Amino acid sequence: MKLARFSQGSVDGVRIGRVEGDTIIDLSALLGVNASMRHVIANLEALKGQLDAIKTPILKLSDVTLEAPINDPQKYLAIGMNYKEHAEEARAAGITIPTSQMWFNKQVSCINGPFAPVVKWNAVEKCDYEIELAVVIGKKCHQVKREDARSVVAGYMVSNDVSARDWLPKSPTFTLGKSWDTHGPIGPWVTTDDEIEDPLNLEMKLWINNELRQNHRTNDMIYNIWDQIAYLTQVMTLEPGDIIATGTPSGIGAPKGIFLQPGDVMRLEIEGLGTIENPVVAEKA
Repeated sequence: MKLARFSQGSVDGVRIGRVEGDTIIDLSALLGVNASMRHVIANLEALKGQLDAIKTPILKLSDVTLEAPINDPQKYLAIGMNYKEHAEEARAAGITIPTSQMWFNKQVSCINGPFAPVVKWNAVEKCDYEIELAVVIGKKCHQVKREDARSVVAGYMVSNDVSARDWLPKSPTFTLGKSWDTHGPIGPWVTTDDEIEDPLNLEMKLWINNELRQNHRTNDMIYNIWDQIAYLTQVMTLEPGDIIATGTPSGIGAPKGIFLQPGDVMRLEIEGLGTIENPVVAEKA
């Protein structure tokens, strides 16, 4: 199941729908308008049959605006230096490679829609892109064993960990450089775990202005998704709707000194999860 939040022109409110092909089935008869995707995710097992049974109304995806699938997570956590080739390109750039999982927060105020503009803020000189597989937690969980980690996952999204490289050193855990408003595009929808055979071997691609910059598979992670969940839940309770960005592969702009500028268009695609596309715009005066 692919669950999306969407709006439609002059129609009031944001609704949740089930995406099928190039259409979306409005689920607001069951869920209401402005329903919380977090609530749906927390109750997905109980709701799934009812959500599947709804067949109308059917809208064209081209007639709606897809919003961030989860607009109000309690946590948006991301791991750094988690792909082997990416770690090597960072090492070549003189960056120290961590010897354990390195986590930081993307403040939830950075969350942005799958096709919404990303602002290149005036105070940011080095704005960069990072395609990442995002994991959506489906159950409240603590001290999860690695072998049980998949059981707490609701689904997956495409995420763009837009990064202000010149601001990363200004906080020890990267948080300031990772949390600028609009710098967290996610989507285009939550694809539930049962639709993805092996999330540890998905193709990931990112283009800037139609030039392929990142092209890798999730099997290059140093610490895979299950390692990450087991590690994090030693420390904290994860809640339904929490987002985990699982790291980016090689091909980012920083090693070559090529950074995002207004007018650039970022397109990101992960096998089985869909595509998001975000134009870069200048900060308004």
